[in-house]
Amino acid sequence: MATESTDPGSVRPGGRTARVRAAVLRAAGDALAEGGLARLDLADVARRAEVGRTTVYRRWGSPTQLIADLLADMAEQSLPRTETGTLLGDLRANAQLVRRTLADPRQGALFKAVIAAATCDDQTAAALHRFYEVRVAEWQPCVRQAVERGELPADTDPREVVRAVSAPLYYRLLTSDAPLDEATADRAAEAAVTAARAGVFAKPAD
Repeated sequence: MATESTDPGSVRPGGRTARVRAAVLRAAGDALAEGGLARLDLADVARRAEVGRTTVYRRWGSPTQLIADLLADMAEQSLPRTETGTLLGDLRANAQLVRRTLADPRQGALFKAVIAAATCDDQTAAALHRFYEVRVAEWQPCVRQAVERGELPADTDPREVVRAVSAPLYYRLLTSDAPLDEATADRAAEAAVTAARAGVFAKPAD
């Protein structure tokens, strides 16, 4: 007899199951943004989502599994990359997308909570790593296209270029109360492009 998968995010549910999942993940995100991992309780999430506690416990089992599914859903729902025809234009679009996400009161608090949890919980760390692998992979083609156009050295590592765009924005989010404004995002993209053109992100020699 077939049973529902217990691996969060392993299937794309439809109908009522999809609505339940969406409600639970939204509630989990709200709870994380408000209180962090320490206060993420499955019973509270069920109450917020207005679904049965048994449903939440059976499907997700633990707060860390719930976070893993939340991050998987966030990766799936993220906007696709923008193609402007130039590397700088593409990376500015990436930087502004990251900035808008982190500057949003709910999303910024949510990312702070997940990053903090990842420093002390291996499952959360693994889920966060998968999230960023998906998002970085989404934007790597713009760097490859820039190499093909002759904008960058042939040995440029696309992954490192994309990471370099968002790194200053996360640093500002986590270490200061300075605003994440458009100028900051543009500056991050411009710095990444300048460094890439100078060969800073060359792949290690075999």
